[in-house]
Amino acid sequence: MTDADLDSPGEAVGRVLGTADATPLQFWTAVAPGSYLQLDDVVVTRRELPDREPVTIAGVVTQVRARHEGAQFDSDVFAIADGTLPAQVQEAAEVTTTRVDPELYVPPTPGAVVHRAEGDARARALHFDRMERRIPMGMGRDGVPVYLNADFLDGSRGAHVSISGISGVATKTSFATFLLYSVFRSGVLGGDAVNAKALIFNVKGEDLLFLDHPNTRLDEPTRAAYAKLGLSAGAFPDVRVYAPPRVGDSAGTPDVSSRLTGVDSFYWTLSEFCTDRLLPYVFADADDERQQYTMVVHSVAAHLARYAQPADGGVSIDGVRLGSYGDLVDHIVDQLNDDETRSDWAGSAVGLGTVNAFARRLIGSKKDLARLIRGDLATRRPHSINTSESAQVTVVDLHNLPDRAQRFVVGVTLKSEFERKEKSGTAKPLLFVVLDELNKYAPREGSSPIKEVLLDIAERGRSLGVILIGAQQTASEVERRIVTNSAIRVVGRLDPAEASRPEYGFLPPAQRQRALLAKPGTMFVNQPDIPVPLCLEFPFPAWATRVSEAGRAPSETLRSITQSADPFAVVGSGGGTDDDIPF
Repeated sequence: MTDADLDSPGEAVGRVLGTADATPLQFWTAVAPGSYLQLDDVVVTRRELPDREPVTIAGVVTQVRARHEGAQFDSDVFAIADGTLPAQVQEAAEVTTTRVDPELYVPPTPGAVVHRAEGDARARALHFDRMERRIPMGMGRDGVPVYLNADFLDGSRGAHVSISGISGVATKTSFATFLLYSVFRSGVLGGDAVNAKALIFNVKGEDLLFLDHPNTRLDEPTRAAYAKLGLSAGAFPDVRVYAPPRVGDSAGTPDVSSRLTGVDSFYWTLSEFCTDRLLPYVFADADDERQQYTMVVHSVAAHLARYAQPADGGVSIDGVRLGSYGDLVDHIVDQLNDDETRSDWAGSAVGLGTVNAFARRLIGSKKDLARLIRGDLATRRPHSINTSESAQVTVVDLHNLPDRAQRFVVGVTLKSEFERKEKSGTAKPLLFVVLDELNKYAPREGSSPIKEVLLDIAERGRSLGVILIGAQQTASEVERRIVTNSAIRVVGRLDPAEASRPEYGFLPPAQRQRALLAKPGTMFVNQPDIPVPLCLEFPFPAWATRVSEAGRAPSETLRSITQSADPFAVVGSGGGTDDDIPF
C-alpha cells in the first residue's frame, strides 16, 4: 500500500468523534456539513504512529444518528425550528472495523479525517483484494459489486450456504438460483465449471421449471446490472426437468401443466425399491426413528432385498408376483398378520402392537406413493434422477406431491447422489444441491433417514464436492449442525420473533432491525473473510420465473431424455423387444 493510496481513498466525509470512545474495533465519526453517510457505507481513516508506519483503519457504517447540539429539552426542537433558539444539527455514524493494515490494533485519533472508501480502498476494506476467486453476488448500497469468496463455497476452505427469510418475501430461491448462475457463468471454477452440476428441488408451484427460458421482462437496465457484475444476462443453457407421473396414468406422463416439452418422468421400479432398501424413506417423518416400529421397517427392508426377484416389471416374492406398490404393501401386511410368517419378516422379538403400528403407516402410504413406485412402466426407459448423466442443472419437481411423497423423493434422491459421489472418490465435479424448506427435512428435534443424509452432506459433503444450498423460513428450527457447517449465511426479510433468535447473532443490531423491513431482492450475506455481514441487492432474474415470462427455450432442451433415447418407451409396460410395442 503506497502513500498515494492512503492519501486519496475517496472523498472526505467527516472526522473521528472526540465525544465518544474510539476503539480499534469500533468508533464514531462526525459527518461533515454537506456530506452524508448511510448504513453499509465503507469508510477509511489513518492513524499516525511515532517511529512506525501509519495504520489504516477501514470499516462499515453500522448505525447513523442525527441530533440537535444546543438543545436540552424535547420541546426545544420547536424553538430551534422557529429560529428563536440557536442550535446546530449534527450527524454521526458508527463504524465497525473490518480491516486494520498493518495489524497494529490501535484506536483512530479523535479528529482524524474519515474518507468514503472507493476503488482499491473499498476492495481492501472488504477483503476483496485477498480473494483469489471472487463470485459476484450483487450490488452494495453504493452501487458497486459485492463478492463472495469461492474458497468458502466450493469446499477449498469451507462449504454450504444457509438462506433464511419469510416465504414469498425474502426471495430465498431466487437468490439461490442467481448464486448458481454466477458460479457457473463468472469463470471462478475455471475448466471445472463445464462439468459442475446442480440439483434443484422445486417444492412450490412450477416457477423453477423455466430456468432454460429467457425472461421476456428483461430490460436494458437489468442487462447493464449483469454486465457491471461481469455476467452476461441470459437463461441457464443446460437444464433437465423431472416430474412425477400423473396419478392413474398408465403411460407415466409427467405431472406438469405449464411446461409441455423437455420434461421427463421419474419413478422407481418395484425391483429397485426392494433391492436398494428404500422402505425406510417411506417412514421419513422426523419422529419416526423414536418409534419402536422402526425395527420392523429395517427388518422388512432386509427381507425384501433378500427375497424379491424381478418379474415382468414387478417383483416376485415367495412365488407371488406383485405388479404395483399397492400389491406389495398388501402382501407385506398379509405376511405380518400371519402367525407363521410374521417372525420371518419382522423378527421374533417384536410385539404384535408394534407390527400393527408399522402396518397402519405402511397402508397409509399406498395413496401417496403408488405413482412413484411402479411395476407397470418400461424398466428400460430412462426414469432415474442421475445428475452425472443429466444436464448441468437438474430440476426435480415436487410441488404436486403430498408431503410423504416429497420426503421420499428428497431422501432417496439425496441418498443415491451422495453414494454416487462417495464411490467416485473425488470432489470434482462439484454438485450443488438446492433444497427449500430445510426445516421440514432436517428439523432440530427428532431423527429421520432424510435428516441423516443431510447431516452427512453438511459434515462430509465438503470433502466429496457436494455443496448444500439450504433455504428455510426459520433457521432456529433447522438442525444446529447443518447451520453451523454452513460457511455462508444469508438473510432476507425476517419475522420479528425469528430475528431475535441466537442463530442470527452474526447480524449487528441495526441489521437485525433492517431485516424486518428488507424488500425483495435485498440480502445480508455473512462470510468468514469479512467480520460484518454485507447488504446487497441482486439483479432481476434473466431466466423466466413463471410461464408468463418465458421466452423461447434453446432447441437442445426441448426434447426429453425419454424422447431422445427411446420414443417408444413412453408407452408400453413390459420393455424388451419391439414386439412388445402395443400398436
